[in-house]
Amino acid sequence: MTSTTANPAFVLSDETLDVLFREARTANSFSDEPVSAAQVREVFELVKMGPTMMNIQPMRLLLVESPEGRGRLLSHMAEGNRAKTETAPVVAVVAADVDFHDLMSAHFPPKPDAGEMFASDEAARAEIARYNTALQTAYFIVGIRAAGLAAGPMGGFDAAGIDAEFFGGTSWRTQLVVNIGHPGDNPWFDRLPRISADAAVTVV
Repeated sequence: MTSTTANPAFVLSDETLDVLFREARTANSFSDEPVSAAQVREVFELVKMGPTMMNIQPMRLLLVESPEGRGRLLSHMAEGNRAKTETAPVVAVVAADVDFHDLMSAHFPPKPDAGEMFASDEAARAEIARYNTALQTAYFIVGIRAAGLAAGPMGGFDAAGIDAEFFGGTSWRTQLVVNIGHPGDNPWFDRLPRISADAAVTVV
């Protein structure tokens, strides 16, 4: 663990940065310590403040707590992801609302008719919803960590199957499944290398 002193490059303490980034890991097992959907709702109330294009806020969450709901979800998870999804106290299905434009009159009051520019192009709308939901999902994962919980985001699932199971007749489209809880036994894999700023950042 790094020191708890402040780093002059950041306004947050090193301890906080460790919790959010340096020491945070993707959890692959979870303890039986309870976590409620209400706690995850509190995380959402924080991370919804993060920016999106024209404030469209397309991320939607289905929080799976009940045994019945979990059974319905597990049938659409890849075999390698089922055990951890079964044991996580709460599972969030992250979806993109492809009809985000219907709410833009409320969410973007500087231009209340902004939604009209997206109404006729369903393909463009879906793409915009996806990448803004991806942005919000990053906030969501960091928010889970800020709440003292561990997140296990996964991509191994049948998205069309989940959509049919839970979102039929709606404009929600599954993007990611995130297990949420407290770490269990041997929850982490070894950390993989991260790209350096020298390789990733260019200044002109």
